[in-house]
Parts: sequence; C-alpha cells; structure tokens
Amino acid sequence: MNTSTLSEKGWVVIPQDLRKRYGLKKGDKVHIVDYGGVIAIVPASESPIKNSFGMLKGKTSLVKALVKARRQDAEQGK
Repeated sequence: MNTSTLSEKGWVVIPQDLRKRYGLKKGDKVHIVDYGGVIAIVPASESPIKNSFGMLKGKTSLVKALVKARRQDAEQGK
C-alpha cells in the first residue's frame, strides 16, 4: 500500500510507481471522487467521448433487442 502525507495546503504526492503505471505527468488533470467514505484519484481523460467509443460494443444491438421485446409483449397482449 502506498501512503502519502497531506500538506498544510492540502497537497498530496502520488507515489512515483503509480504515476508511471497510470502515465501521469506534470500538468495532467485528475478527478477526486468521493465514494461515500472512500476518496479515489482518477486520471481525467482528455476526450472522454472519444475514449469511450466502442466500450459497449456487443453482438446484440440494444435497440434491436428492445424492439424485439416490445414486439413480443404486444403479441402477448402486455
């Protein structure tokens, strides 16, 4: 476990091995996230939309699956 000390100004140093692992360098942006009692430091993406492209890619189109389910419901009188 890596441990850092909070400075008087609220600064925290991210240990070198973690900066290398996540490719963090001077000037990079990070998000500070509160998960209800747990604080996480998350690297900010330069282009979140571009980076998430294809993330939900699957064999079945969600729209086609929804249309099929609605059609089946209609046939059953739901």
